[in-house]
Order: sequence, then structure tokens, then C-alpha cells
Amino acid sequence: MNQSYNKEKKSLAERFLLVLSILLFTVYLIMGLAILFWDKLIERMPMAVGYRVTLGVAIIVYGFFRFIRYFNKSR
Repeated sequence: MNQSYNKEKKSLAERFLLVLSILLFTVYLIMGLAILFWDKLIERMPMAVGYRVTLGVAIIVYGFFRFIRYFNKSR
């Protein structure tokens, strides 16, 4: 039981990296959704709809992969 308690404790650096990982995931998610749905941004981006959707989805998927990779690495 004592080992599992010590394993659950995180150092200050690990907590900082967790918060940073969550923040970056949120930034990538918002950026991807903005590229997909924000009308004013869509008007200013001179690209075809297919490219815009591909870029938005790729940014969101990249954010998910980074988030998942952090948790797999921290175990």
C-alpha cells in the first residue's frame, strides 16, 4: 500500500508538465476548431474547404496524440 501511495505522488516538475500538457492540448483543440468553424478566420484564409478541414482535423488529432503520449510516457 505504501508503494502505491508514493507512486501516486508527483513532483513539482511532473505537475508542471501535466498542466502544460493540458494547456497545450486545449490550445491545439481551440486552434483546430477555430480553423474549422470560425467564420471571420475562414474568410481570411484563402484555401479550399477540403484543405481547411484537413488542417483543422490534423491539428486536433496532433493535440490528442501529444496528450496521450504524455500520459503513456509518464507511467
